[in-house]
Parts: sequence; structure tokens; C-alpha cells
Amino acid sequence: MNDFMFGTFLEVPDRLIAALEHFETLAYLLAALLFILALAQLSRQKTALQGNRLGVIGMTLALAAVIIVAVLQDTTAMGLTIVLMVLALVIGGAYGIWKANRVQMTEMPQLVAMLHSFVGAAAVLVGFNSFLIQPGVEQYSGLTRMTENAFHMGEIGLAVFIGAVTLTGSIVAFLKLSGKISGKPLTLPGRNAINLVMLIVIIVCIVWFTMTVGRRAGIVPLAIITVVSLVLGWHLVMAIGGGDMPVVVSMLNSYSGWAAAMAGFTLGNDLLIITGSLVGSSGAYLSYIMCKGMNRSFISVILGGFGEGAPTAAAESKDYGEHSEINAVEATRMLLDSKSVVITPGYGMAVAQAQYPVASLTKMLIDRGIDVKFGIHPVAGRMPGHMNVLLAEARVPYDSVYEMDEINDDFGDVDTVLVIGANDTVNPAAETEPNSPIAGMPVLRVWEAENVIVFKRSMGNAGYSGVQNPLFYNDNTVMLLGDAKQSVSDIIAELNRTAGA
Repeated sequence: MNDFMFGTFLEVPDRLIAALEHFETLAYLLAALLFILALAQLSRQKTALQGNRLGVIGMTLALAAVIIVAVLQDTTAMGLTIVLMVLALVIGGAYGIWKANRVQMTEMPQLVAMLHSFVGAAAVLVGFNSFLIQPGVEQYSGLTRMTENAFHMGEIGLAVFIGAVTLTGSIVAFLKLSGKISGKPLTLPGRNAINLVMLIVIIVCIVWFTMTVGRRAGIVPLAIITVVSLVLGWHLVMAIGGGDMPVVVSMLNSYSGWAAAMAGFTLGNDLLIITGSLVGSSGAYLSYIMCKGMNRSFISVILGGFGEGAPTAAAESKDYGEHSEINAVEATRMLLDSKSVVITPGYGMAVAQAQYPVASLTKMLIDRGIDVKFGIHPVAGRMPGHMNVLLAEARVPYDSVYEMDEINDDFGDVDTVLVIGANDTVNPAAETEPNSPIAGMPVLRVWEAENVIVFKRSMGNAGYSGVQNPLFYNDNTVMLLGDAKQSVSDIIAELNRTAGA
């Protein structure tokens, strides 16, 4: 048993080891290709399911290759390697299955944020492990050896830096999204100067780290890099308001990708480098798109000063007059009198879990000859693509879903707009009030339609930004107050009643 766990379990011929290296390289290249194809397919709703399948196949192939190569190459403790890998697979798989069955779609953003923290933690642990196994060399035998050593130590420093920032930043994002801490931004005096000082300290310590020799000398700068990076990640996201979390989740996704790429350099793993770069670059580009959708500065997101590109005036309470209310019966009549309907969902639809009755309502209206489309704002929900996933889950036809830029110019020709759980993304104050905190933010111009029906739980519930919405008081706007799922279900019941009459 002792030989099985800690000694030689199986003698692996040199020829087999060489074949394993070729197999590993081929498997990694194929997995990387599948990941690239998966990203391409995920960019379109119609092909997203196929993209997910390709990603799963690629990950399965990569995982199998890692396990096979690691087990067969470790001839000194093969049994122990097998036991540890089986334990990791069982624990990780069991937790993943339990979490997947338990998590609600409304909780998906905070789950994604927490998963990003795992990637950051892994990068930090890989960095420390690589340093302990191969610290700075005792003797330099020429410029080449010195350069290789400095590069290796620099990889470790960067991996720990990016991983630690991702770790604490993602944890803070999770806590804000789940409501466990306040979503208000932490605005310390001179916070940008504080971030800059921490960044300089990290850079200096990485340079110091590359010149150290041995574990005892290297652990000091590495510890400083770790602690300061953890604080930096915490402060970067604490300085961002809860309403801006969609972009933060996207940016943390990018950070986790770069952390994985740096871990790949540290381990000499080509697949980690490729996939990490894919995730990092795609996450950064998505964050850029999200920033444009919220009229924010991309640089300020990276620096933790998110929101600086927008006016900072506090939201003021204004008297916009009285709002008008209707019931489900009256809303049904308005829909039946319409030739074209646009539905603009928001996070309130996710909270009410109204996507299924909304999909049923859509089908019923289409069957009656009414043109129905969906208008999706880039930051609707709490993470990129949140509304698209909800609608796809409810099997809303892909051809009926349009992005904001595709549908915004058409609202003037629409008979009725249904605003279901959206607030800031349909707020005309972004265009009409220069001093509003959301001034300049691109919004869905639903007020240009002939009629607007707003599904809202109560009038006293402001949007995430806390800004009043004058849309609710327009002459062509009526409010259908109450739970969105129940309100849509009541309209469906009324449609069924009229169909049978």
C-alpha cells in the first residue's frame, strides 16, 4: 500500500513519456480550437447552445489530457496523484452539481462573481507553489540563465498580483450583488492616489522579487505583493456602486482570464495561456461595450473610479405630476388594439420570474397577428446578457429579440410598449436632464411609442441609480402596479377569456 501511495506504482517507458508529451500538445491545441469556436458560437443566440456544447467538449478533453499526463508522468507517487485527483473531481463535481441545481437565475450574477474569485485564488496558489518549487537560483551561470530566472520570477509576481486582485474584487462584487454588504461606493479621500501608490508598491516588489535568490529572500517581496494586491482588489470594487455591477462582473471576468493566462506562463501550460487570453480579451471588449451602454469611462472601471465619466450631481426629487393606473383587463384591450408591440424587460422581470408568462403572452399576441419584438438594453439585469438568457430559457423566439441599437429608432412606429421591471434603462432623464446622475447614458426611447404600459411593483420603488423616472408620469404612459408575473398572467387569462367569448 505504501508503495502504491508514495512509491513507484508503474514503470513508464521513455517512449511512452515522449508519446504523452505529443498527446498533451495535440489535446491542448484541439481544446483551444474548440474554445475559440465556442466563443464564436456564443456571440449569437441561435448558435449559443452549440457553442456551450463545444466548450464542454473542449474542457472535457483538456481535463482528460491533464489527468492522463499527470498520472502517467508521476512515476514516484502515482497512487497518491490518482487519489488526490479523484478527491478533487468528486468534491468539485459534487459542489458544482449542488450549486447548479440550487441557484436561481436572479442569483446568477453573484455566482459568476464568486466563480471568478476561485480563478483568482487558483492563480495565487499556483504562483506560490511555483515559487516554492523553483525559487530564484543560487548561482547565475551567465546572462541567459539570469534572464530566464528573472522572467520566471516575474511571471510568478504577475500571476499573484492579478490573481489576488481578482480574488478580493470578486468577493466584494459577490457580497454587493447578494445584498450582504451595502451597494454604495466607498469614496475614501484621494482614493485614486491610494490605488496608484499600491500599484507602484506592487511593481517595485515584482522587480525586487525577480532579483531574489532562494526562498527566504523571495518570500518577503512575494508576501508584500500578495497583501497589497488583495487590498487593491478590495478597494477597487468597494469604490464602485452596486448599480454599476454589470460592468464590474464583466471586468472581473477579464481579470480572471488574465490571471489564468499568467498561471499558464508559470506552469508552462499552453492551453491556459490561450484560454486565459481569450477570456481576458473578450471580457475586456465586453466591458468596453457595457461602458458605452452606460456612458462611462472604460479607464475609470479599471482604476476603480467607475462613474467618474458621468455627472455627479445628486438625484433630486421633482414633481412630475400624477401617474395613471390601469388593470389587466384594460391592458389587454390596449394590446388587442395594437398592431405592433415591443417588450423591454429589466431586472424586475428576473426577480418576479415572469419570463415564462411573458413568453406565453408573446406567443398569444403573435398568433393574433400582432408584431411582437423585444428591446434589450446592454446593461439590463445584473450582468451582461442576463435578459437574453432569461428569454432564451423561456424559449422566446430568437428572431424577436433586438439589441438597443437595432430597435431604438423604431419606437416612433410602435403602438404599445410593455416595460416589464425596467427603470433606469428607459429613463428619459438621461437625455433631457443634463444634471441627472444618469445624464448621457444611452436608453431605450420607449416614450416615443403611442402607448407605454409599465409593469412595476410599486411607485415608491426607484431604480438602482435612485433616480426618478419621468416616463411614469407621461400622458401616454399607464402603470400596471403589482407583481409582474401575476400581472402578465392576468393579461393571459383575459386573452383566453376574450378568445372563448
